Amino acid sequence: MGQHSGIGVLDKAMSVLQAASLEPCSLADLCSATGLPRATAHRLAIGLETHRMLSRDADGLWRPGPALAELAHTAEDPLLDAAATVLPRLREITGESVQVYRIDGTVRVCVAAMEPPTGLRDTVLVGARLPLTAGSGAKVLLAWADPALQRTVLPDAAFGERVLAEVRKRGWAQSAAEREPGVASVAAPIRGRDDRVVAAISVSGPIDRMGRRPGARWAADLLAAAEAVQKRL
Repeated sequence: MGQHSGIGVLDKAMSVLQAASLEPCSLADLCSATGLPRATAHRLAIGLETHRMLSRDADGLWRPGPALAELAHTAEDPLLDAAATVLPRLREITGESVQVYRIDGTVRVCVAAMEPPTGLRDTVLVGARLPLTAGSGAKVLLAWADPALQRTVLPDAAFGERVLAEVRKRGWAQSAAEREPGVASVAAPIRGRDDRVVAAISVSGPIDRMGRRPGARWAADLLAAAEAVQKRL
């Protein structure tokens, strides 16, 4: 689960943390999710609990602990800082909801979002976990993702490899009523310093306003916003 640092005990501890972050876990759940022996999973979970990285609920299940929130409060994230300066202008230009997504395992997570002040909107909350199987943001993230992840996700996706090839060729993706009925969206990749795609920036809203081919209207503005974020990373 996740990336490997080569430091065995650290990687194992992170796999336990990640498993508990997806859903509250019993010891059996941790073993199943991580593949660790029972004694190892128990020792790591108890150690993480001692450091308040995990805690147990009323049912005795492990879940993320308060120390994670305390550490996150002081963390700096260049992507979020950059998005905070770019998303307001993109929302102003489009009059629609705007988001930034990252891949987390086999899903995408909304890490930044802004909504128009009035009118019908597509509300995606920060922290929302959406599938990689539908929507323009999913297409963008999957188009440049590791081939192993593509092979895992594509059998259940609303699109295929041909669509991903088109996304890579033109540099953006669009969708209409794919993730949710009545919602259209367009998304573009955000690249890091090494030119690797690190996130997707998206505009979404009612099909009645955005149309069934929202890229024709908003792709140019979205690409400009993505470039503006990249320059700030």
